[in-house]
Amino acid sequence: MDTQHIHISDYYYDLPDYRIAKFPLPRRDQSKLLVYRHGEISEDVFSNLPHHLPHGALMVFNNTRVIQARLHFRKQTGALIEVFLLEPVAPADYEQMFQTRGRCTWLCMVGNLKKWKDEPLVRTLALPQGAVTVTAHRREMRGASLIVEFEWSCDSLSFAELLDAMGELPIPPYLNRETQESDKTTYQTVYSKIKGSVAAPTAGLHFTPEVLAAIDGCAIEREELTLHVGAGTFKPVKSEEIGDHEMHTEFICVQRHTIERLISHGGHAIAVGTTSVRTLESLYYMGLKLKSNPDLAAADLHVSQWEPYQAEPLPTVEALQALLAWMDRHHLSALHSSTQIIIAPGYDYKIVSALITNFHQPQSTLLLLVSALVRGDWRRIYDYALSHDFRFLSYGDSSLLIP
Repeated sequence: MDTQHIHISDYYYDLPDYRIAKFPLPRRDQSKLLVYRHGEISEDVFSNLPHHLPHGALMVFNNTRVIQARLHFRKQTGALIEVFLLEPVAPADYEQMFQTRGRCTWLCMVGNLKKWKDEPLVRTLALPQGAVTVTAHRREMRGASLIVEFEWSCDSLSFAELLDAMGELPIPPYLNRETQESDKTTYQTVYSKIKGSVAAPTAGLHFTPEVLAAIDGCAIEREELTLHVGAGTFKPVKSEEIGDHEMHTEFICVQRHTIERLISHGGHAIAVGTTSVRTLESLYYMGLKLKSNPDLAAADLHVSQWEPYQAEPLPTVEALQALLAWMDRHHLSALHSSTQIIIAPGYDYKIVSALITNFHQPQSTLLLLVSALVRGDWRRIYDYALSHDFRFLSYGDSSLLIP
């Protein structure tokens, strides 16, 4: 299959607004679970997920945490400017960024940009430390985004604390509602740890401590990685053929012991969510590059959009071993890199053997990823979900897909 010539219109289905879950269920693990196993479809309750998983398997979760990335400033004229944080610029490292004090710089999307000329935006917060003045300075454009420099008047206040005080959680635009206080809890996974996402890895929203304990009780191993979900996850495919669609770049962090665990499981894992899929599959292509060129610099490990479709195959474990050897030579306990991978029909999965995921928007790259896993059988799965009262998108129900 020539993946780049796929017509996105072939991945349309009718999703009525009333099928989009605007809020989660009172109990996360009571959502419905569609089970697709080798072409057979059944349904259950998510709390029973462990009973459907292979004994002794390895599950991989994305432990990213959603930040309160929407910042609002009001000009003296009354115009409201929304500054939406996309990715850190200075410092560029996420962990350093959230610990920084006094000043930092981000790449941002800006709402009502035409009303913001050269003057700084100022907002004063009443905090326990006293009145804190936050100032946003407009810097240069980078494509359709803007570099924004922030400074604040309290040096004892970290940027993470500042966001908690003035930011708003960015729930998905298709929910068509304002963020509520409850979203601060329900739009985070129970295992979220590493701040940096502007959208939740929503497949993980169904897990509770009880479900995780039950998974452990089934001798299923769990590992975590980090992919910070960018705003590009909501970017619609506007081109007729997907070859003309530019995928967004996202930043990943994978611990050395996770790669070791993957190798011990023959290079296979059950991915929780499409973000885990993108990270795991990218690891293979990083190892593939290092197998032929062991001296690559860290920046050269970035996986570009179409790279996987041009690569010569290598046994998965060999690719992972090459990546592990590179980390050892550089004395790294964690791999920090980025990926722009697009997974669509025609893609040959290397690491992911099964997927836990929600039901995605029509004509989205996430639906293409699902279709690639189930070898084009996505429509039968979605027809079943639509005809059996499943709830869709971020706060909706879940599926376990075993091709």
